[in-house]
Amino acid sequence: MIREYIATFHSHFGAMRFQKAKLKEGNNAQLQPVPRDLSSSCGTAVRFFQDDKGNPNSFHITNTDGEIEQVVEIVGKGYKICYSELD
Repeated sequence: MIREYIATFHSHFGAMRFQKAKLKEGNNAQLQPVPRDLSSSCGTAVRFFQDDKGNPNSFHITNTDGEIEQVVEIVGKGYKICYSELD
């Protein structure tokens, strides 16, 4: 199943680097303004789509550069936190 996510970042550069990596993986990824109900960080987010390959708990992300603030899955009209640097 294809799932839709939004990632927020501490800097515009981090968002652009993440988008480039997702595109290189073959995922659809677009830069967009951060929805205000998620964050007021740098203002740039990446909306991306990823196939869970039949395992809804398969989402994994590595934040080696420390740029990712959080990643949420869009569920209905709300969000489910998949990654937060505060965890």
